[in-house]
Amino acid sequence: MNRHGDKQASKQTARTVCKPAAVCDHSILPPLPEAVHPDTPLMSALPFSETEAVLQSIARMVEQRDSHTAGHCERLAFSAVALGVAMRLDSASLLSLYVGGYVHDVGKVGVPDSVLFKPGKLTEEEWEIMRAHPVRGEEICRPLKSLRTVLPLIRHHHERWDGSGYPDGLCGTEIPLLARVLQVVDIYDALTHPRPYKHAYSSAHALDILQEETDRGWRDSEIASLFIRMHRNMLAKIADPYSGDSAGTVSIGESLCNLQTQLMQ
Repeated sequence: MNRHGDKQASKQTARTVCKPAAVCDHSILPPLPEAVHPDTPLMSALPFSETEAVLQSIARMVEQRDSHTAGHCERLAFSAVALGVAMRLDSASLLSLYVGGYVHDVGKVGVPDSVLFKPGKLTEEEWEIMRAHPVRGEEICRPLKSLRTVLPLIRHHHERWDGSGYPDGLCGTEIPLLARVLQVVDIYDALTHPRPYKHAYSSAHALDILQEETDRGWRDSEIASLFIRMHRNMLAKIADPYSGDSAGTVSIGESLCNLQTQLMQ
């Protein structure tokens, strides 16, 4: 979440990789689909032994860099899948959301400490550096063929519905669907946890801010509204996998099983 290239090629990717899907909550929610079971394509869609090792290393690298975001990546992986389940997304999309939660901010490894940890307002030059992290993250992950479907989430999770976001100024459904999903849970998590430039907000305050941003035209109103409605009913059931001050990244397989258990309660 922020503090508060090639545009045509990016727009083409946005249109072809993630197509818009109807948001449905079914009065939140009837019995959940079985798409999150570990013996379904959600676990087998990628070569998990290889990919998991790569993601573990990337996630640890990002989280060890910034103590303020400890646990952020795994919380996003949980929350994004939960929101995807509520939207009745398919297993491949759920997997992309789960993996994207881990690696969406990997480009911040290239942001200097003086910018990343600055407690005050960023200068325009510093903002240029910060705004480059989605593109840098995409470049880091592009060589991994197994992450191909996750690249649009990494690049476009800071776009805005009205076109005022970055890096490509996409608007509306030009923004990949899964990037729109991830940005909603990313914003909420950033608001409810401390950052160098702010304290942690309460859940109620964070939801109010998310609604204000949606009313301002920054977020997909259907996805944001669903998240706000489902928050107390579903996300509160997701256990925090971290305890005390130590924050390690648990295995993706184990995390997904934990998520399954929480969602099916």
